[in-house]
Amino acid sequence: MNRLRMAAACALIAACSVPPNVSARALTMAVAAEPSSMDPLFSRTQNNQQVENIFERLIARDENLQIQPGLAVGWRVVDPTTWEFKLRPNVRFQDGTPFTADDVVYSVKRASNVPNSPAPFSGAVANIASIDIPDPLTLRIHTKSPAPGFLEQIGMLFIVSRHAAEGHQSNQYVSPAVAVGTGPYKLTRWVPGDHLDLARNDDYWGPKPPFETITVRFVANDAARMSALLSGSVDLIDNVPPINVPRLKREPAVTLYSGPSARLIYLALDSSRKQSPFVTGPDGEPLQSNPLRDLRVRQAISKMIDRTAITRYLLNGAGVPAGQIVPQGMGGYSPALQADAYDPAGAKKLLAQAGYPRGFTLTIHSSNDRFSSDGDVAQAVGQMLARGGIRIANVVTQPYNVYAGAAAKQSYSAFIFSFGNTSSDSTIALSNVMATYSRSAGKGAFNRARYSNPVLDHALAAAGASFDPEQRERLLEQAAEAGFRDLGIVPLYFPENFWATRNGVTFHPNKAEYTTATYVGIQEK
Repeated sequence: MNRLRMAAACALIAACSVPPNVSARALTMAVAAEPSSMDPLFSRTQNNQQVENIFERLIARDENLQIQPGLAVGWRVVDPTTWEFKLRPNVRFQDGTPFTADDVVYSVKRASNVPNSPAPFSGAVANIASIDIPDPLTLRIHTKSPAPGFLEQIGMLFIVSRHAAEGHQSNQYVSPAVAVGTGPYKLTRWVPGDHLDLARNDDYWGPKPPFETITVRFVANDAARMSALLSGSVDLIDNVPPINVPRLKREPAVTLYSGPSARLIYLALDSSRKQSPFVTGPDGEPLQSNPLRDLRVRQAISKMIDRTAITRYLLNGAGVPAGQIVPQGMGGYSPALQADAYDPAGAKKLLAQAGYPRGFTLTIHSSNDRFSSDGDVAQAVGQMLARGGIRIANVVTQPYNVYAGAAAKQSYSAFIFSFGNTSSDSTIALSNVMATYSRSAGKGAFNRARYSNPVLDHALAAAGASFDPEQRERLLEQAAEAGFRDLGIVPLYFPENFWATRNGVTFHPNKAEYTTATYVGIQEK
């Protein structure tokens, strides 16, 4: 079975490696989101995806999020609380030191204690009780409780070199001597706010990477990325706005790629605090109680949002209205949770029932470079809430690397966010976005509104301990129903993603939405 998985993983890598009779070349990409760090364990947020060029995980995933061998080539359940992993032999870090089980243990310990992380990896290792090393290429990981989904958790963790990383903080990963991984490309230079330079790792254990050098330019403005592609100054762009798709289809020198996303775009509401920083009365006066804590108010807000209009007109059809955290076809999807219908009259009735017949005043925050049209979506949501009876004081959009850190500190009252599902079911999404926040337990790492629902927590914990696939599925559905009937977050839509390349460069769309060298290749002539 593992040989089949290895073959599938190598097939994807080989598809992006150098074709016969084609010389390697330089690649230049323009991406919308800038990393906050080159430390692969600093933040699980998707803008840090570029570290995937440099570092690798124990468990890899293909373009459809299916588990494949990574730095581990095999694994088995020894007993309900013990997993054994066999590591890939003859792998070296980019500084020439050998990869061993000791590096995995170091990475696991470091993952739970990275200072100032806006989205820590602590949840991925929270259930680990201890680790044994029978030999340099074997790990036995003992969990605190039965963990049927442990592969999904440990598989998220990037492996760093103890030799290179020990004693260094996240801000020191700007140095190529510290940011040392086992991946196909190695860091040569990172200029925050401008670009990232990578060079091919000629000692990479897998198929030969197709590009000698890679330059990743950070270009938040959609028009600027389009212009760079059309002028030929870059080979690939991501986050193509749906409105530009017809134009690119007419360009003979450009190839357009698209793929469905498992990312949920949602509106988070500060329902945990008695007072919230950007909520006031209809005339700007202070309120004794935060209206977002009332389920009827959250229901009203959801009914004010015309999801069909957003996906059909703002996104040119490149999106599907959402009623829960995973799309149909993924584990944990509940048929009982459909997207709320647009109902402004019903929304006003609910506001009045909650004691806000004149509404209240609210500011909406959002990123403006994280996903396609994020700033425009925030403006649209603001207009819809204003028509529904809520006074919108302002819609504030910011670069993601600034916005995400402030959101993690609970700086906002109502804010647009997204979660990219990178596993086969809803466990990780629910555990991070909606489970009650607990740093020590590794829960709620992305629960920036500090929503809490004991029913959801209980069902999620039971699902995490079940080795029965059918029972696990039922429990995940129950957890989703508890959270979304309570509107712990307001789901908006699942987008469709677009990338574009100059002819001669190929791209493999993937549900993780990554724009990394893993998915880029050279077109065979």
